[in-house]
Amino acid sequence: MQTVVTKPLLTTEKVSLVIFDWDGTVMDSVGRIVSSLRAAAGIAALNVPTEHQAKQIIGLSLDPAFDILFPGITDDKRQLMFQHYREQYMLHDSTPTPLFAGVEQVLTQLKDNNIKLAVATGKQRRGLNRMFAETGLDKYFDTSRCADEAQSKPHPEMLQQILRQLDVPAEQAVMVGDTSHDMKMAQAIAMPRVGVTHGVHGRDVLSQFSPKAIIDTMPELLQVL
Repeated sequence: MQTVVTKPLLTTEKVSLVIFDWDGTVMDSVGRIVSSLRAAAGIAALNVPTEHQAKQIIGLSLDPAFDILFPGITDDKRQLMFQHYREQYMLHDSTPTPLFAGVEQVLTQLKDNNIKLAVATGKQRRGLNRMFAETGLDKYFDTSRCADEAQSKPHPEMLQQILRQLDVPAEQAVMVGDTSHDMKMAQAIAMPRVGVTHGVHGRDVLSQFSPKAIIDTMPELLQVL
């Protein structure tokens, strides 16, 4: 499908920083997250969410995600869900989690253009560090923020921390993500944003948040920056 640009294209002269979501944007991990969540809920004797329900919380920190999926969850059940979800994701679920096609090519090209790169993710720090170690992508990123270091998306605190650390104004940065949570947090601080359809949310959802562009594959990002 052809790239749809909803506003004038950005230019590399104006872009100093590109911030990426991880799950569903850089890594095709949505399937494992969904199956791990559903399995953990069953083990914890909670109502098992549908695949659609589980997908909608991807990108959020686990605490608010559990509040949405399991209203009224007790502290004991919450701790069980934390434990079982991590065990399922790391040890038991074999659903592949490859990088999306072209990701490393895009990161290389952006770095060659002297654009700073960052990650803003709903993962906790140890989870992102594990992904960095597995993929070797950490060498591309100037910084990152995780769920245990800032308020959960869609609150913009992750982005605000990154902007302060790298000394970049919001209007010179771009948020790239696959969910409404990514779009909302960027929109909250008037940061330009690009939606990606190969993760959780499609064009109909992403377009509601006035992105500069909506792309179907990561290499298309180079066409709109």
